[in-house]
This record gives sequence, structure tokens and C-alpha cells, in this order.
Amino acid sequence: MPELSWDKLLSPKRSREFVRVNSDDVRSEFRKDYHRIIGSASFRRLQDKTQVFPLDRGDFVRTRLTHSLEVSSFAGSLGDTVFRRLQQTGYAEITAEVREACCDILECAGLVHDIGNPPFGHFGEYTIREWFSTHLSELSYLGKPVDSLLSDRMKGDLLNFEGNAQALRVLTKLHYLIDEHGMNLTYGLLNTIIKYPVTSLGIDKKSGNIKDKKMGYYLTEDSLYRDIVSATGAVDCRYPLTFLLEAADDIAYKTADIEDAVKKGMISYQQLLDELHSERFVSRCENEAQREMLELAADKLMHCREKAEAKGMPSPEENAVQNWIVAMQGKMIYAASDAFVDNYTAIMNGCMTNELLAASSVAVLAYALSDIAYRYAFQSKEILKIELAVGNMMDFLMERLTGAALRFETPQQRITDSKMISVISENYLKICRMECEGRSEAEQAYHRLMLVTDYICGMTDGFARELYREIAGIS
Repeated sequence: MPELSWDKLLSPKRSREFVRVNSDDVRSEFRKDYHRIIGSASFRRLQDKTQVFPLDRGDFVRTRLTHSLEVSSFAGSLGDTVFRRLQQTGYAEITAEVREACCDILECAGLVHDIGNPPFGHFGEYTIREWFSTHLSELSYLGKPVDSLLSDRMKGDLLNFEGNAQALRVLTKLHYLIDEHGMNLTYGLLNTIIKYPVTSLGIDKKSGNIKDKKMGYYLTEDSLYRDIVSATGAVDCRYPLTFLLEAADDIAYKTADIEDAVKKGMISYQQLLDELHSERFVSRCENEAQREMLELAADKLMHCREKAEAKGMPSPEENAVQNWIVAMQGKMIYAASDAFVDNYTAIMNGCMTNELLAASSVAVLAYALSDIAYRYAFQSKEILKIELAVGNMMDFLMERLTGAALRFETPQQRITDSKMISVISENYLKICRMECEGRSEAEQAYHRLMLVTDYICGMTDGFARELYREIAGIS
């Protein structure tokens, strides 16, 4: 595999090229991306989408918007740290312009990395996949079983529904403000958010290569994907900045989940400290650096409490956790930076197979934070009861919308189908009609089902709940 080159990787190409009309605009193409994202309705909708706690009305816990802002901040910091170090190490290709462009791209990527996620957090993704797994064989289009109409790739896209792949679709098509090119962002940015450069048929969780873990793009964006990687040179491998975006995302959610869980009383200071000392995690350490980092984390947590008590803070344990979180974020940023620099050659040769945090001194600490959050928060009765309610809502919406989408404007259309379709955004319907025009029955059925996931993924938590109540007749 040829070595990747920053000259190509930082491609400013867009699907729709435009003529510069303002010669006084000195912004780089990637800074223009930033302002397009900030001003978009798709970005604003993240303020009412769940990060961890579905339908929570508290003003402390994270939404997708606050999470995305944190990821953008961490990604920019990671980029600046990494590329300054690479410059200092003597890599001539890392110029000041390359460093600036990479930081700009990473900040933008942090803002949009979750823009394709459905309402109700990762549970929303799971319910869509589970619904298709359970009901795809029951659906029909023009009197023919959908299961037999669709190709394996089409079925794979639905059964492996993925928010990351949906993000690419939102940014390049569904954000229909001017034309079918969506936000018309640069290819350097778009390649960064494609975390998994494989199709639904290329998923291989046992390959040992992180790039094969999930689907990165749908059949609907197949030609666009090929155009992007042709422009950047990142063919059949992960784009280098994706490793840094992923690390920023991991650092943000792993630490935030703990902080939010403590704030909501799901885990106490003492429980967190005991977990960090437990054999459950100490036994996972593969080297001295990982053991030292775990010990340092526990010591720092105790030190933060002592400091809070000395200052007479009203809630010393809660204050200790909040300050500890900030300290751990710093440790993880530097560890991820070390891992990128240490593996720079492998990354640029397209043969890095691991996540940065997993290849660093904070590997066990990062695992511990996720495991603790899962057991104390994600598996709490409060979350499980909410997820059961969310599952009912999502199942109801999927059933009603899918049936209507497959029947509307066909001889099988029912009176209620046209009413159901009328609630869908006209932009989404326009895109569906464009994609179906002149296509085979299989392609039409596939695009109609994509219309359903497009519409649901565009919903906020609050909108999905209200739509469910209105259609189900619940006051």
C-alpha cells in the first residue's frame, strides 16, 4: 500500500465546486466548513438529542450538542499537540500550513461526528437495527417480499444501521439547503468522519483491524465515497485524522459518562475509587506504564478530594470527581498524542490496526471508565426502564413509517399512508423521489426504507416522543 501524503489527504475538493465571489474572504476552505456547520439546522438539532440519559430534562447531563463541542475541543487540542511534536521530531512534510489545516479539520469533524445519530442515544441505533432484523422478512413492496427483492448489500445496510454512515449521508445529501450536495463540505473533512472505510458486507469484527469493525457508508453514498478517497488517496485504509477524531470522541464520552453518573447519584466517589483499585482492572494491565497510570488515577482522585475538603467545598466528593475528570482528560490527550506519534509511520502506510487509546499507556484506564459507566449507569434500573419506553416508541414509529413508505404512490396505498407520509419533511421526500426515479423495484424499495431511517434520524428526542404521542392518540 503506498504511503499517504498530506498534499492529497488535505483535499479541499467539494462535490459542487463554486466560484469565489468575495476576494476579501481570507478563510481557508476548512474554516469555511466550520462556519457552514455552526450555522446549520442539523447541528442545532443536537441540542435535543440524548448522549446517555434519554429524555432527561436536567441542565447538567450532556446532550449530543455539548458532547460534540467537547469532542471538537479535544480533537483540536490533539491535532495541535501531535503535529507540533511531529514538526519538532523533524518530519519535513508537517509544515505550519499542514498543522493548521489538520487542526481546522479535526475541530469541524468533532462538531459533526454524531450528526447522523438517531434520537435516544446509542439505544436508538440499536432499536433500528433490531427492528429491521425482526421485521424485514415481513415487509412487501408492490406485492413482492422485500427480503427477496433487496440485494445482500441493501439488506446489510439496514440490518447494520450505523450513525457514522448516516452522518455522511446527512452532510452530503439530506441537508438539502441549496441542492443535492448537502453542506458541500471538503473531502478532507468528509474522509475524517468515515471511521470505518468498509461497506456493510465488509464488516469483520474478528479481523483485528479497527477499520473493519462497523459499516462506514451506505450503498447510496458508494460513488461519493470512491470520489472522496480517490481525491485524498486514503483508499482501503483509515484516513490518518480519523484516529485522532476517534480518540477525542472516546476521551469525551468515557470521562463524561462517569461525571454524569456521579452527578445523578448512580455511582459514589468511594465506589469509583474502589473500582480503580480493584483486581478487575489491575489484572488487565499488560505493562508497568498501564499499572502506573491506573495507580496515578486512583491517587489523583484521592488528592482531589483532599484538596476539595481543605478548601471547604460544600460537596467535596462531587467536586473531587469533577476536577479528577479534567485531569484524566489531560492524561488521555497526551497518551493518545504519544500513540499517534509513535505509530506515525504505520498510520501513514495505512497499516495501523488499533485505536490510539488502546495502543497507549491509558489503555486499561480507558477500559475501566467505560466498564464502570456501563455497570453503574447504563445498566441502572432508571436507564433500563426509560429504554423500554423508548423501544416501544421507536418500534411504533418504525412500523407506521415503514408501511407507509413502501406503499405511498403505489396501487397498494391506503388512506392512512398519505396522511403518514405528509408528516415527513418535503426535503426527505424530494431526495427519495430523486433516488427512486428510473430505478429497479429493488432499488426503489431500498430507497423508501432509507427514507424512514433518514426521517427518524433527523428527529430530536422531544420531537420523536411528541410524534409518537400524537399518532398513537396518547394525551
